[in-house]
Amino acid sequence: MKIATIVGARPQFIKAAPVSHHLRKHHAEVLIHTGQHYDNNLSGIFFSELAIPSPDYNLGVGSGHHGEQTGAMLIGLEKVLIEENPDWTLIYGDTNSTLAGALVSAKLHIPVAHIEAGLRSYNRRMPEEINRVVADHLSELLFCPSHAAVSNLAAEGINQGVHMVGDVMADALFLAKKRAFEASTILTRMGLTGREYLLATIHRAENTDDPQRLENIFSALADTGETVVFPIHPRTRVALDRIKHLSKSPNILLTDPVSYLDMVQLEAEARMILTDSGGIQKEAYWLGVPCVTLRNETEWVETVQADWNRLAGSDPDLFIELVKSFTPPFTHPPLYGDGHAAERCIALLY
Repeated sequence: MKIATIVGARPQFIKAAPVSHHLRKHHAEVLIHTGQHYDNNLSGIFFSELAIPSPDYNLGVGSGHHGEQTGAMLIGLEKVLIEENPDWTLIYGDTNSTLAGALVSAKLHIPVAHIEAGLRSYNRRMPEEINRVVADHLSELLFCPSHAAVSNLAAEGINQGVHMVGDVMADALFLAKKRAFEASTILTRMGLTGREYLLATIHRAENTDDPQRLENIFSALADTGETVVFPIHPRTRVALDRIKHLSKSPNILLTDPVSYLDMVQLEAEARMILTDSGGIQKEAYWLGVPCVTLRNETEWVETVQADWNRLAGSDPDLFIELVKSFTPPFTHPPLYGDGHAAERCIALLY
C-alpha cells in the first residue's frame, strides 16, 4: 500500500519517527511536510536526529493566522494527494496540519488514520481542541494512546475503527533517551547542573496571545528565584517583543529552540518542568520529573490523576506555590504504552 504521512510541527516529527521506521518495512510512504514549523531548530534538525527520511514534499506554508495557514495547507495538500493517490492518509495529533490533512483527504475520499486520536481538553477556545474533534470525526482508523481517549470517542458516538495502541511518543522517547545521554552536551554548554534548574516552555495561543497572561507567567518565573532554562518558541518570542515594559530577569535563561536530543537531556535533568505543551507533559512523566502545567485543563488527565502533574493556569501565586512545594508521590504507574505503539498502528492498516 501507499501511505501519505502528513506532518508539520515538532511533536509530529517525533511521533512520525518510529511509525515511519516500521511503516517502510511493509508499505510505501510519501512524507509530506506542510512547513508549519520551518525554523531549522524546530524542523530540519529533528529529521536528522530522529533518522526520518527527507520529506518527499515540503509545502513551505510557514506561520500565519489560523485561516490563512490552514487554507494554504488545504491548497498544497490537495494537489499532492491528487497526484499521489495514496491508499491511506496518516495524520498526527492536533495541529493545523492535522486538520488540513483530514479535511483534504475526506473530500478526496482517501481514508484517514489518526494517530493520537480521542484526546479532549473540553475547551473549545483552544484551536487544538477544534482540530482534534474534526480530525477524529473524519477518520476511519483512530489510534488512541489511552483508555480515556477511547472513552472520549465513545461518548461522541465513535465506536468503529477505534484501537487503544499506546503512545508513539513513548516509542520515540525510549529510543532517544539513551542517545541523548551519550550525545547531548547541552548542560555543559549552558553551564547547568542536574536537578538545579527549572525547565520552562510556553507556546500555546491561550498564553502567548494574552499579554497580561504572558506577563504573569514571566513574572512568576522571575519570582521563583531559581535558574529557569527557557527554549523560546518563535511565537512566544514575537509575543514577548510586543510587551515592551517586560523586564528581563537574570534567572531566566532564554535560548533558541533546541534539538530533540538536547531537549530530552534538559527535561531528564531538570528539577521540575513548567510547560503548556501536551507532549512535554508526557515526556516529563516518562522521565520521572514533576511537571506544572500552565493551563487550566489538560488532555493528558492521567498524569494529573497520578499526581505527577499539577495545573496552575496563569495564576502566579499558585504557580509559585507549586514550584516551591509540589512533590510527586513515590508511586509512578506506567502510562501510555510500552514502546511498541508504532508497530500496532502499522499492523492495523489494511
